[in-house]
Amino acid sequence: MQYCEANFDGLVGPTHNYAGLSFGNVASYSNANAASNPKEAALQGLKKMKALSEMGLVQGVLAPQERPDIATLRRLGFSGSDASVLEQAGKQAREIFLACCSASSMWTANAATVSPSADTANGKVHFTPANLTNKFHRSLEPQVTGNILKATFANSKYFAHHTHLPDNEHFGDEGAANHTRLCSEYGHAGVEIFVYGRHAFRNDRPQPKKFPARQTFEASQAVARLHGLSDENVVYILQNPDVIDQGVFHNDVIAVGNQNVLFYHQQAFHNSAGAIAEIQQKFGEQPLHFIEVKDSEVSVQDAIKTYLFNTQLVTLPDGNMTIIAPSECQENPVVEQYLAELVTRNTPVKSVNYFDVKQSMRNGGGPACLRLRVALTDAELAAVNPNTLMNDELFGKLNYWVEKHYRDVLTEDDLRDPQLLTESRTALDQLTQILKLGSVYPFQQA
Repeated sequence: MQYCEANFDGLVGPTHNYAGLSFGNVASYSNANAASNPKEAALQGLKKMKALSEMGLVQGVLAPQERPDIATLRRLGFSGSDASVLEQAGKQAREIFLACCSASSMWTANAATVSPSADTANGKVHFTPANLTNKFHRSLEPQVTGNILKATFANSKYFAHHTHLPDNEHFGDEGAANHTRLCSEYGHAGVEIFVYGRHAFRNDRPQPKKFPARQTFEASQAVARLHGLSDENVVYILQNPDVIDQGVFHNDVIAVGNQNVLFYHQQAFHNSAGAIAEIQQKFGEQPLHFIEVKDSEVSVQDAIKTYLFNTQLVTLPDGNMTIIAPSECQENPVVEQYLAELVTRNTPVKSVNYFDVKQSMRNGGGPACLRLRVALTDAELAAVNPNTLMNDELFGKLNYWVEKHYRDVLTEDDLRDPQLLTESRTALDQLTQILKLGSVYPFQQA
């Protein structure tokens, strides 16, 4: 039996904008209210997807959310025609309105937590959409995310889908952005690492003082239970509260793993030595590479500015690993020098590939934010909706679709334009036909 790890990237939505909605995300806040380019953002993402596909990796596409979110605005008391709802919300409740226009679903590392069949009790691939309760604009996503995942991974013989955790801060779940899996081979049982920022029911544990800790220990445990994971193959690690306060809002901003490599910063974890020892103990005697980046090599601030760890660490068909990094890493002399030296060491990481994803980076998400990792057997891959898998034909269709439907420039005033809502719904309706998803959006089900 053959195995692979597929990367399912989120398509950037037509309302991609810079509203600075994410407190604790330095890039998001620093670029608030700048004009965005949705078309460029979507095309940058597609270019990265196509490049990974050409490297021999399995690459998939996940559809964006419907925005502006008229249904939520109506739940909050705005009424009348859709145009009237937009006008009222934009004038009377600017912050709520902007949250309901967010294209943040592009960062599919937050879409869900995924456990492959080799790890689960019933031998199926398990998906739990993240509830993202810490940020209002992201808490609007789980239901449609679940619809899209079910349409992409539809065969119940191979895939198990769970409802997102209760919408409460005690069970704040940020999905794969706080989850890493290590294994010798993708098809072999691995160690699933859940990194959390706080305990919801205990006040005697370390917590950040400036920025919120989004992932709770209790949420991580709940997902592990839902997925039927064995205690012998799960590690729970407390994120260093000091780095959260420096702007490391998710673990994938400070650490990334792939197969038998964990690439992380010295300050990533609260008890780094204890965490590494537990991972090693549960991983067993097979080779495991811990690549720790010291403060003296790259500072936390340089790591955040460049998203050194929010890179994709992937295994190529020849067995070597490569880092998919944003061009910001190449433009920073310290980080570029570190990566150039890293590939000369005796580790599986042998190369770095740089990509321009500036539209995403300016809003607070790097290459790793844009993808959800799904380890699959050959039979499971064959059961995936084939229309969502990247190839030359789909790349051409999606580029044409973006060019046809997306705007080059988007400002806050444009979000109030009823025509943008019409454009977005028309685009998404056509996208569901291209990807053969069925009616996953509320406007299609009305």
